Amino acid sequence: MRDLIVQWLTEASTPFWHSSLSIDQFVTALQETFQMVFFSLLFGCIWGLIQGVTLVVTRTGGILQNRAIYYFLNPIVNALRSLPFIILLIAVIPLTKLLVGTSIGTWAAIVPLTIYVGPYLGRLIETSLLEVNEGIIESAQAMGASPWQIIFKFIIPEARSSLILNLTTGTISLIGATAMAGAVGAGGIGDLAISYGYQRFDTSVVILTVIVLLILVQLVQSFGDWLAKLR
Repeated sequence: MRDLIVQWLTEASTPFWHSSLSIDQFVTALQETFQMVFFSLLFGCIWGLIQGVTLVVTRTGGILQNRAIYYFLNPIVNALRSLPFIILLIAVIPLTKLLVGTSIGTWAAIVPLTIYVGPYLGRLIETSLLEVNEGIIESAQAMGASPWQIIFKFIIPEARSSLILNLTTGTISLIGATAMAGAVGAGGIGDLAISYGYQRFDTSVVILTVIVLLILVQLVQSFGDWLAKLR
């Protein structure tokens, strides 16, 4: 299937594409970008959900109020969110080598990407859950629901639309981060923009990268908006 796509794109672009970058290299880079986004988002959502729910339920007045946990976790989330991704990328190289065995390549980039997007999603999830009307929580408590039932059967379903829109925002931010990961040899279309567009002064590759990123962002945003409206 991949070979057919590459062949079709090569034939279709032959009249106007004269760059040293081959279509096969471009498709490979696109696959690497999708791989980084998918796995980073998967792990980041799990980590972010744990953080977001914990911050909501342990805060003052929460259903599982615990000041020690809240005031321990909250500064950590803030600290990780304050770091620019390119600095975080370099700072966690020892951890990346420990977990993956290398600091270069697509899988190596997934570690800092997950660390980057997790707290970001965690704070967005916390914001969505805090928007839920207190009356719903009080009604659930009056019916005898346990804290876990309140979280997963009342709060999260009620915050569904807001969660989807915030996760869409997080996904778009992650797409931008994967492009920056190309600066340290992580692969993906960001790596193409740097190695071909910047270092070899091939403007057409930069333009192609920008167009692809714009299309990806538009598709993700449109899908998120559509999903949030479903009932």
